Amino acid sequence: MVAKLLSGEVLHFLIIVTVVLVLARILGELCRKFKQPAIIGEIVAGIILGPTLLGTYWPSMFSNIFLASPRAYGSFDGLANVGIILLMFIAGFEVDIKQIRRDGKQAAAISLTGIIFPFIIGFAAAWFFYQRIFSNNESNQFITSMFFGTALSITALSVITKILMDLNILKSKIGNIVLTSAMIDDFLGWVLFSIIMQMMHSKDQGSWTAVAEVLLFAVFMVTIGRWGVNKMLFVAQKNLKIGRVITLAICLCFISAIITEYLGVRGVFGAFLMGVAVGDSEYFTERHKLILHQFTVNIIAPLFFASVGLRLNFISNFNLEVVTIILAIACIAKLLGAGIGSRISGMNKNESIAVAFGMNARGSQEIVLGLLALQAKIIDEKVFEGLVVMTVVTVIISGPIMKYYFLKDNPEMAPSEMD
Repeated sequence: MVAKLLSGEVLHFLIIVTVVLVLARILGELCRKFKQPAIIGEIVAGIILGPTLLGTYWPSMFSNIFLASPRAYGSFDGLANVGIILLMFIAGFEVDIKQIRRDGKQAAAISLTGIIFPFIIGFAAAWFFYQRIFSNNESNQFITSMFFGTALSITALSVITKILMDLNILKSKIGNIVLTSAMIDDFLGWVLFSIIMQMMHSKDQGSWTAVAEVLLFAVFMVTIGRWGVNKMLFVAQKNLKIGRVITLAICLCFISAIITEYLGVRGVFGAFLMGVAVGDSEYFTERHKLILHQFTVNIIAPLFFASVGLRLNFISNFNLEVVTIILAIACIAKLLGAGIGSRISGMNKNESIAVAFGMNARGSQEIVLGLLALQAKIIDEKVFEGLVVMTVVTVIISGPIMKYYFLKDNPEMAPSEMD
């Protein structure tokens, strides 16, 4: 018999969801007012409500809200994890396969160097600093180094899109190249992480078979699977039933997440792949995407990002040396890789610097990646905090610096025209 939440537990669940959502949305909107991504405010909301502040200075209030009913908090955590799935699903919408085909050759230099350099530098740094920073009782030096290289390789596609929109160059040649590069980075980065997770959970000789299965599923989803998804959405959209199309899309998202979870990879990868397939369909319109995007970004995702702050005491776990090393390595690796790739692709010096800082922006994907690695014991709390700080700092600095260097070569674009 399935045990259901009692009336008091439902009450605690509703209180937790309401308190977290209200503060996360308020701080998120405050960040947007200052032209920063809402994710920063949502994480800060969790830090305020979590053990870092509320748990330290008002422990009885923290206990009454979050600890009095473990099953209620467990239900909230489950809802936050649904938020991760849906967030990565809509992240897949931004990967335009047609655009990758069109601009792929020029974007390849930026994308590949933007992945290879950070991966090699990140891997070497984690290997070199393993005993000093990355080692924990359950970690593996090779897998941890693989993870850190991968974490530095992924670019925040949504952040770059926003920066390009602010610069009014989203539809320009340089905008298309940057966006395509970020798409390829994201896709290859998640494939790499899926392999790492499979290696983590499968230590026998069959692990490589499992890795091959994951890669085959990824290939299937962007080829035959994408065609099949398009056909299903065509059937669902008959008579213009918006709810029918969105329901089917979400169900497909969960099915894909189940498949990758079954294969030994976290469900977010399956959700991301399905997002790529669904987003490419002509029958999943911009209106459908907007509805799902608004619900996820404004209701479900804030619960997840706030839950990041609820999990850790960011003061007691803060390590300045770890944060400094991670931030320095992340910026040097990505700026060097993307900058070299930009020059190879034919951009001038200022354009290359602008593109490099755009590609240096991290975002929600890094937070999800880091949290999954934390849960899998690949990294510990202090390294996770370093990744969170690195994400926030690169998000803050990327837009203004990219704008400054782009305007050096395009002075005719006054700032008032871009806001």
